[in-house]
Amino acid sequence: MSQATISGPAPEFSAARTIRLIGLTLALGYLVLLGGAYLQGEFLTDRQRAPIANDFVNVWAAGQLARNGHAADSYDWSTHKAAEIRAVGHDFPTYYGWHYPPFFLFVAVALATLPFLTAAIVSLMASFAAYVAAMAAILGRTGIFLAVGFPAAIWNITAGQNGFLTAALIGGTLTLLERRPVLAGLCLGLLTYKPQFGLLFPLVLIADRRWTTIAVAAVVALALSALAWLAFGTASFAAFLHWMPITSRAVFGEGAADFSRLQSLFGLVRAHGGSEALGWIVQGAASLALAVFLVALWRSTAPYELKAAALAAGAMLVTPYVYMYDLIVLAIAAAFLLRLALRGAVTAIEIVGLGTAGALILSFPYVKNQVGLAAALIVFALVVWRAFSSGPHSSSPGA
Repeated sequence: MSQATISGPAPEFSAARTIRLIGLTLALGYLVLLGGAYLQGEFLTDRQRAPIANDFVNVWAAGQLARNGHAADSYDWSTHKAAEIRAVGHDFPTYYGWHYPPFFLFVAVALATLPFLTAAIVSLMASFAAYVAAMAAILGRTGIFLAVGFPAAIWNITAGQNGFLTAALIGGTLTLLERRPVLAGLCLGLLTYKPQFGLLFPLVLIADRRWTTIAVAAVVALALSALAWLAFGTASFAAFLHWMPITSRAVFGEGAADFSRLQSLFGLVRAHGGSEALGWIVQGAASLALAVFLVALWRSTAPYELKAAALAAGAMLVTPYVYMYDLIVLAIAAAFLLRLALRGAVTAIEIVGLGTAGALILSFPYVKNQVGLAAALIVFALVVWRAFSSGPHSSSPGA
């Protein structure tokens, strides 16, 4: 077999076709799993067909409170929990807190105009469509199959969370950044609904002199806050600021949400008996090193795909507050990495690495540890490996 046959167009097509096949197979498996869970009363509704409370209940309950003129009460744990019980029609042991900035109440209010189960399905389907569109924009048709089969998707769906929205906004920002900086800024401004995932973006964008995107993102964030202040009043912002340190204390200090569920270096330290101070030191030191690396990478002449993949994966590593459902963002990193790899040849290291990362994500919660953190580290390591294996990259002209 000639060398041209090994590294030419045929293997590229074969690699893309394999990705599609794996993605489709996994997606069909998820559908069977979800269908079985629904029939057994473990997904969406219980055996009596009463709604099951999951993370989405905090959104719908907050929306109802805001619709009734009590937006600030969304942040009060006891009042909000009572609204959650009313939402599903029965009590349940867990509390799902509302920790979002006040402007996200616009989304909650819109969803609360629908019946609870309808709103939950609409929220998932709309955010899923946006996520798939972002993946398709990065990797074409192959991106669609990668999106539907990515292992973190199943955890986001069962949790009733908004990881699809987060992935869509990060993917949109990175996809539009080069040619549509204004739209990229719009996506980044909307990402402030979960500000912990935007920590690295200002540093990188400043280093790369993306002034238009930075300006638009700032304007969008300020405009949303101003509109929220007009709609929901000063009390909602006061409540948000009052309850945030209390929530932080409960999550990071007391482990109210279970340290083993936090897919971060901080969570790893705390889950294995380390002190809160040690957790912050490890998380802070790693985040600083990560920021330095990303700034250097973005100032270099490395392919844009590597820059985007590193930033998407880095967004999952820099924050101490990340759960398994958030790791759907790793699909964005994988898509950019594969877009570059498919131009030449996907290496065995990348195949094994991405496969291992996916398997780790699927092993949760059967393996109650930071397997999501391990998956994020693997994806980031693959980006770093390809960056260095492709040779040295000089700083951008004028940087």
